[in-house]
Amino acid sequence: MPLFVFDLNETLLDLKGLDPAFEAVFGDARKRTEWFGQVVVSTLTLGATGRYRPFNEVGSSALRKLGERHGIAIGAEETARVTEALRRLPPHPEVTDALAELRWEGHHLAVLTNSPTTVMEAQLANAGLDAFFTDRISVEEAGALKPAPLVYRNAAERLGVAPEEMVMVRRARLGSCRCRGCGLPLRLHCPARPGPRGFGACPRYPGPGPPEPYWPHGCPGPPGVAAPYHAASGCAPG
Repeated sequence: MPLFVFDLNETLLDLKGLDPAFEAVFGDARKRTEWFGQVVVSTLTLGATGRYRPFNEVGSSALRKLGERHGIAIGAEETARVTEALRRLPPHPEVTDALAELRWEGHHLAVLTNSPTTVMEAQLANAGLDAFFTDRISVEEAGALKPAPLVYRNAAERLGVAPEEMVMVRRARLGSCRCRGCGLPLRLHCPARPGPRGFGACPRYPGPGPPEPYWPHGCPGPPGVAAPYHAASGCAPG
């Protein structure tokens, strides 16, 4: 039986929960998307240059850059407002029932996140999801940020399994190639097209691993190839 390893931010937790904080700080909730884009760019840059910074520092730096871009001073108060909102993100509507069904079926569920350990534990508890996961892993343990291959190899070692026994579940395509490079089967979470388990699924990458998982509803794309993202299908990066 495959071991499901979930991404946390935006796969399980809805980043729209940050919108009130961005509305208060910037006067425009849509700045949340711009901020997250900067976070992604910074994360990839750190990975490409072989450097590591805690994810909360990456997020705070991205917030300051966004403030500079729009002429808004970002101080400790503004940073704390967004940070606290991040700790209290709600789950996507389909997540709780989907996780409950997977646990009822006997699956081992784990979380692998860029969030620091203390933030991860607060996020899971505040979202009411902590009881579903027997293992919670922060990238702090590897000293690298996703999608660095080291993160996934460390997670497999921590879980006591071969990398190909882990099935990564994530909403964003970011990191898909790195997962593939580590030999990990991949599910892409498509919340706009939920299946019976609450998670729409894109075909996993081919390669060694557990038997082909059950895919309730697929995103557009040929079998054996990660499907492209299309706004109409709800498979947007995040």
